[in-house]
Amino acid sequence: RCSQSAKIDGARRVTRTCEQFSTIADRRKTRDELAMGDPKGFLKYAREGPKRKPIELRVLDWKEMYEPIPEEKLKVQGARCMDCGVPFCQGNTGCPVVNLIPEWNDLVYRGRWKDALKALHTTNNFPEFTGRLCPAPCEGACVLGINSDPVSIRVLEWNIIDRGFNEGLVEPALPVRKTGKTVAIIGSGPAGLAAAQQLARAGHSVTVFEKADRIGGLLRYGIPDFKMEKWVIDRRLEQMTAEGVEFKTGVTVGKDVTGEQLRQEFDAVGLTMGAEMARDLPVPGRDLAGIHFAM
Repeated sequence: RCSQSAKIDGARRVTRTCEQFSTIADRRKTRDELAMGDPKGFLKYAREGPKRKPIELRVLDWKEMYEPIPEEKLKVQGARCMDCGVPFCQGNTGCPVVNLIPEWNDLVYRGRWKDALKALHTTNNFPEFTGRLCPAPCEGACVLGINSDPVSIRVLEWNIIDRGFNEGLVEPALPVRKTGKTVAIIGSGPAGLAAAQQLARAGHSVTVFEKADRIGGLLRYGIPDFKMEKWVIDRRLEQMTAEGVEFKTGVTVGKDVTGEQLRQEFDAVGLTMGAEMARDLPVPGRDLAGIHFAM
């Protein structure tokens, strides 16, 4: 650093500090350190996603069908992020939960996995769900996709969170104080679970009611295991239980307990149920035998 002094009104002096660059190399080094990932990564590296397990192994079980990706390959994919002036992968044009995608792409490239996890959890309670199941509108909005393959955003997302769990970095987040308020959440799908977790972390006492025998809603009974194995849900539920969320299964609100009872017992009630009305398609052959709703 260097110091610059100047006289004010011929008497008082002020001192300000500045970065002193003695050589052009110093300037270039600092510029590159502030740059997003590898400034030329999108020119040097091709998109690469996870490889599917061999078919002869896939047919033996219903488990997830992708093989693990080495860390170095994940860093390369993070390096493809371009530091766009306007990152269309975020916001209304891309990710609906406004994930900090360029930030954690850069952090993965730099090997700062713990910081990448913090950035990921800043906007998303359950990146292990969205990373596996989301149709990735962020990738469709990726600027690199205009004339090349987009960044492998979704793959980076689920690898950040899985690494966080594997390394013990995902821990219960307990409130500083309890509010004394109680909240009932009806429905244990992703919306209900996210609401329950946020409310519990704010200090409220939260109870989740689910009519099925297990927690998870469509995550549990609407998503096949090859897309997401159910231990992915269970490990997150362990965290939420440690945070104080209470789960009650086999309870149909409106039958086993009335809405009025919940309003009397709880300070607030959250309605996070699915519509449960299947969308029919009036197409030729709809009336044939063996045609059923998927959900």
